[in-house]
Amino acid sequence: MGHSPNIAPEACNCSAPDTGNMEVFAKYGSAAQKKKWLEPLMNGQIRSAFAMTEPAVASSDATNICTRIERRGEGYVVNGRKWWISGAGHPKCAVFITMGKTDLTASKYGQQSIVVVPADAPGVTVVRPLTVFGYDDAPHGHCEVVFDNVWVPAENLILGEGRGFEVIQGRLGPGRIHHCMRSLGMAERAVELMVDRVQNRVTFGRKIVEHGVVLDYIAKSRMELESARMLVLRAADMIDKVGAKNALKEIAMAKVVVPSAVLTILDRAIQMFGAGGVGQDTPLAEFWAGMRTLRIADGPDEVHTRQIAQLEIKEQNAKLAARKRNAAVSQAKL
Repeated sequence: MGHSPNIAPEACNCSAPDTGNMEVFAKYGSAAQKKKWLEPLMNGQIRSAFAMTEPAVASSDATNICTRIERRGEGYVVNGRKWWISGAGHPKCAVFITMGKTDLTASKYGQQSIVVVPADAPGVTVVRPLTVFGYDDAPHGHCEVVFDNVWVPAENLILGEGRGFEVIQGRLGPGRIHHCMRSLGMAERAVELMVDRVQNRVTFGRKIVEHGVVLDYIAKSRMELESARMLVLRAADMIDKVGAKNALKEIAMAKVVVPSAVLTILDRAIQMFGAGGVGQDTPLAEFWAGMRTLRIADGPDEVHTRQIAQLEIKEQNAKLAARKRNAAVSQAKL
């Protein structure tokens, strides 16, 4: 999919954020929600958006989200401002899966809920598209969106009040692996372009490939790409076997390693193209912009790195405690 990220996902109906939103409806949606939203999504009849990030707060900590989802009669009223809402600009975007707070008195992770907001509901306004290093990523875009007294029926709540974190964790884990998979495809294309370029351009009387450092670039790019691929395969295998909740460390490691590795590979390819590498005649510059953004999207590197360390410490402490228990049992038998 990443080899042609603007065409292949569209052709195969597996674009972000639609794949993640399909998983939300499939895993947590009611029968009515699946009928109304999942089926047309899977048939490619509509597109969707996931509305979480907000300009007023540091949204990498989802407990900061301050959009309100308040019970009003037979439904809920949504008020808030979101931004970097991917997919909101698409002409076929029909639904927002929206995160907000339903109960400010609940526990820290029990205040948030997820509600389905139709894109054409009164009070929903797509304010503007945002650019990523100058790219507008049309047609889907990344938009600022305002929800102003948007009323939705109570059946639009997903899973139940206070279960927003449960839903987004089930969504974002696989979604991060989807991003990593697409990223590997971009890296493959970058290597292909780089290898072709250096064999067909001449500098200082020799083909570029005949300069020693270039062979080093090619070899390192392949090694880094394959190493990153193994992390993604490991995480995907864990998700299949034990579920995303039990593969948090593997998902986080892939999410940190892959974008940085692909950025390095893209940088080498751009260097081999010279000025042509930063323009619009190759996909390299656009790929680079997307990869740099991915180090922030779906959780910044620093948040994932912190989680990896915490999980590693927990695992090592559990192993140490088990060894001590085994040693104590062995000693008692003597």
